[in-house]
Amino acid sequence: MKKGLYPIVILSIILIFSYCENATERPPNIIYILADDLGYGDIGAFNSEGKIKTPQLDLMAQQGMVFTDAHTTSSVCTPTRYGILTGRYNWRSPLKKGVLSGTSSGLIPKYRTTVASFLKSQGYQTAFIGKWHLGWNWALKDSSFINSNIKNDEIFEKIDFTKNISHGPNDLGFDYAYGHCGSLDMPPYVYVENGKITAPVEKVTVREGDYHWWRSGPTAADFDHERVSPHFFDKAEAFISRMYKQEKPFFLYLPLPSPHTPILPTAEWKGKSGLNPYADFVMQIDHRVGRINALLNKLNLAENTIVIFTSDNGCSPQAKFDVLAEKGHDPSGVFRGHKADIFEGGHRVPFIIKWPKKITAGSISHKTICTVDLLATCADILEVKLTHQEGEDSFSMLPTFSKKTENNYQRTFTIHHSFYGSFAIRKGDYKFIFCADSGGWSYPRPNKKEANNLPKFQLYNLKDDPGELMNLYGQQPEIENELISLFKNAIQNGRGSMGIHKNHTLICHLIQVRGFNFPFFIIDSQISITQIVSQNINYIGGW
Repeated sequence: MKKGLYPIVILSIILIFSYCENATERPPNIIYILADDLGYGDIGAFNSEGKIKTPQLDLMAQQGMVFTDAHTTSSVCTPTRYGILTGRYNWRSPLKKGVLSGTSSGLIPKYRTTVASFLKSQGYQTAFIGKWHLGWNWALKDSSFINSNIKNDEIFEKIDFTKNISHGPNDLGFDYAYGHCGSLDMPPYVYVENGKITAPVEKVTVREGDYHWWRSGPTAADFDHERVSPHFFDKAEAFISRMYKQEKPFFLYLPLPSPHTPILPTAEWKGKSGLNPYADFVMQIDHRVGRINALLNKLNLAENTIVIFTSDNGCSPQAKFDVLAEKGHDPSGVFRGHKADIFEGGHRVPFIIKWPKKITAGSISHKTICTVDLLATCADILEVKLTHQEGEDSFSMLPTFSKKTENNYQRTFTIHHSFYGSFAIRKGDYKFIFCADSGGWSYPRPNKKEANNLPKFQLYNLKDDPGELMNLYGQQPEIENELISLFKNAIQNGRGSMGIHKNHTLICHLIQVRGFNFPFFIIDSQISITQIVSQNINYIGGW
């Protein structure tokens, strides 16, 4: 070969390798940070009138995209988490209202595809760190496992803490799992790492107070309530650092126990807000999210890492609304209601996503999205088609990441669910509520005299009336009928997204919708009679 040809050959090789690298672009890392009981109006980027300083989350919003119309599937903890991980509405599960306890059995069946199991199948390293609150099976001293929702204190005497749990995060697609079983006010108070508690149970703790109470229960030697939230952040930073030199992309699910009760800002943050301990706690979270983003920058991972920050529902009254109001702050912003409610304040949440490689900094989307959309979004990013039995209510948010494609986003309606099991359906500007009351904890409360003389249903135009003050029920029958029809179809078809189940003959479970005199049956085509017998599946609330 002539010497003059060497540079040409070398250049050709470089170009070929460069093309191949671009053709097989590395999938993005994904970090999903879920605050607990954080209100829509608690972050500056969503509430210009808010009094809590959140500089790091505001910066994240400036560097990424803000969704002004984001929602959870439910207005309380457990159901929302079910929806995030499975891509299904929570009411399709056996849990029809309320939340699980710290001793509840696993809610998500092992056969169900989760975001973690899907990403793992696509070559991701997956990790859960934080508050689980989806149930797992504690081993008992008689060598059996908890297989039902036993909530009395006697169960603690029966748990064998020396044995591994079953039906936990590791069984649902997470390579690494470290966390607490329920909310931070729910015993037992132990850390579980990959199925095994990290320290022996040595004491029983209980605490009372306006902000920092927790229920009495067994407590491990290494469990300090005040340090739990920062401890989870420390673990998350350590995981990211371990993933730095890994060839695999990673998925980190980081559901925080804060600012849910007990409201325990560390000494550094006490009094920092000038408002109350809840506001201090929010500022502490803001700071730690900023540290995660700073770490990604330091490790040169930020460009191709998707970081999502949101909340599992609206703010809880435990934040002391009256105290905050005196200082001019409303955690729900302009919206009515709060945690547990079917009103917007119960399920409209802050939602920030940062992905420098694909999302233009400072973007704002007014599309209606739902936290149930994570699974379909991950599949779309990886160009993988979900089966008919996966993510039945999940829509890909990927089109919304760009103004050029946002109109391709296919979600046309969203169904909401309250603490007491009330429903609402939203399409466009209109929201139809299948009850006369709040469905939760605010006025008018269910089964109280205050709701007796109200219309049995509610209809609101959220564009004209974001505070849900003018009930239009009975005035626009065409809209009402359309929304009711969409709601019925979503239930009876077994999905809210496009596609159909191939088998509707296996098994179904019952839900009750207030205001209707007939039951609805929800189809679950992933389960067979063989699975029922072999897995000893326990059906809470009836199937």
